[in-house]
Amino acid sequence: MRIDIMTLFPDMCEAFLSESIIGRARKAGKVEIGCHDIREYTKDKHRRVDDYPYGGGTGMIMQAQPIYDCYQAVKELSDEPSHLVYMSPQGKTLDQAKVRELSEYPHLVLLCGHYEGVDERVLEEIVDEEISIGDYVLTGGELPACVLADSVCRMLPGVLANEDAYTLESHYGHLLEHPQYTRPPEWRGREVPPVLLSGDHAKVDHWKLEKSVERTLQKRPDMLENAPLSKEEKKILAEQQTTLCAEKNN
Repeated sequence: MRIDIMTLFPDMCEAFLSESIIGRARKAGKVEIGCHDIREYTKDKHRRVDDYPYGGGTGMIMQAQPIYDCYQAVKELSDEPSHLVYMSPQGKTLDQAKVRELSEYPHLVLLCGHYEGVDERVLEEIVDEEISIGDYVLTGGELPACVLADSVCRMLPGVLANEDAYTLESHYGHLLEHPQYTRPPEWRGREVPPVLLSGDHAKVDHWKLEKSVERTLQKRPDMLENAPLSKEEKKILAEQQTTLCAEKNN
C-alpha cells in the first residue's frame, strides 16, 4: 500500500510517521508513505498558496491550483488508482470500520487543509470523501492525517507482529478490550487477577470476555445496541445487566 499526504507542513507529518511501529514498517517496505509540500506546486513567485475569500470573512482560503497540481503529481507515484480523502471537520467521523475499509485501497491520498479552509472547486474536482477525527476544530489537517495513516497502517499485513495485535483491540470488533496487566504481580497493594496467573486458558479466555462485555456496558453501552453478540456474550451481558440493576436498587 502507498499513502501520500498533501500538506503545507510535510516535515510535521514525516517526523510523526518515521517513528515507532510505522517508521519500522516503512523501513521494512511494508508500506510506502510520502509527504508532499503543496507550496512546491504554486505558480506564485512568493510561494503563496492562499488568498482572501470571496464574499468576505475572516482568514485566508487555500487556492485550488496548487492543490490540484500537487495531486496530479502524486497520482503518478502509483500505478494503482488513488482514493483521495480530505481531512475535514465536516467529514464522516473516523471509526474502525472506516479504517478497515481504507486499508483495502492500494493508493490512499490525504489532503490536509489549513487556514480557514480550501477552495470548494478543487474539493469538488478531486476529493472522494471527507473524514473527521472528531467534532472539534484543529489548526490544520496534519494531525488528523497522521492519525488516519497510523490507524490504517496497523491493519496492513506484516506491520504488527501478528493479527491478534489488532483484532483483539477495542473497536476492532463490537466490544471494548479487557483490562491488561504485566509484571510485577502486585503493585502498591493492587494485585493481578488470580485467574490470569492460573494457567487455565479456558478460564482466562472466559474472564477476558466477561471483562470486555463489562467494560463496554460501563463505558460505551451505545456499542451494544446493535452489536452482533454471540450466545455466550448475550448470556454474560444479561447477567451483568441483572447485577447492575440490583446494585442500583440497593
